Amino acid sequence: MGSFVSHADSPSPPLPSPAGLATLLPPPKEEKEKAPEKVDYFNLPCPVPFEEIQREALMSLKPDLFEGLRFDFTKGLSQKFSLSHSVFMGSTELPSQSSETVKVPTSHYEFGANFLDPKLMLIGRMMTDGRMSARVKCDLTDNLIMKVNAQLTNEPHYSQGMFNFDYKGHDYRAQFQIGNNAFYGGNYIQSITPNLSLGTEVFWLGQQRKSGIGFAARYNTDKMVATGQVASTGIVALSYVQKISEKVSLASDFMYNHMTRDVTSSFGYDYILRQCRLRGKVDSNGCIAAFLEERLNMGVNFILSAEVDHRKKDYKFGFGLTVGDA
Repeated sequence: MGSFVSHADSPSPPLPSPAGLATLLPPPKEEKEKAPEKVDYFNLPCPVPFEEIQREALMSLKPDLFEGLRFDFTKGLSQKFSLSHSVFMGSTELPSQSSETVKVPTSHYEFGANFLDPKLMLIGRMMTDGRMSARVKCDLTDNLIMKVNAQLTNEPHYSQGMFNFDYKGHDYRAQFQIGNNAFYGGNYIQSITPNLSLGTEVFWLGQQRKSGIGFAARYNTDKMVATGQVASTGIVALSYVQKISEKVSLASDFMYNHMTRDVTSSFGYDYILRQCRLRGKVDSNGCIAAFLEERLNMGVNFILSAEVDHRKKDYKFGFGLTVGDA
């Protein structure tokens, strides 16, 4: 009889090693990409005020340039009340039909009083040439703010007054303006997405029988801000700000005036150092400007201002000192 080996007595095949087992198993499926977060259109952020949609660009491209000597001193008398003294010695430009700039030496002293409270701000200024100005900001409610700006002068038709009522909604802002010369205006800005906001404004100047309407858009992220404005008065304005880091940002703008056919573009920077802040710009008209704020000590700042316009042969240099309580 032929012998045979039963299946029970046959040796079992060797188990594969962990490495070999891995080669036999199917490759794991790649993790699915995270789905983009859905936008909650009922919980959008509140946009910036309509009049401040270009504030990042203006910070670099429109520093407070001046010519001559400026000294500012602020003394706090209490936590809410302070007095200020300002001295300026420089020159004032006069309108001229020639290409050259006509300047007249001037100087003045300015006395100011400030009252600052979380819900009320009062600022008053009086100058030696007879001009007086006042600013009021009052929080009527948590969402409604009233602002008043007024300036009185000895010259006829140069005194001005303006009342603003600002309402801050959950995802929108609205403003109504009324001023002298039968001026009425209003604007509204609405958040469309977490990064995009759109707005519009209208105004009516009754004394001159002029009216206008404008539209604006603002797109901002953590690294950039882009804005665009167009108005029936013929103005088209674009701006772009790129944030290189927390202390460095670059800005550029473009402006076109359809009425006068003027086109201007500029490029600027804003650099915050440990002890100073440097801002500057250069535009398509060949004008170069720089503004430096140096902190010498706690409450003491030194200011340098320079603006060079080779085309108009206009050169402005200024330095100043700002002293105030820390």
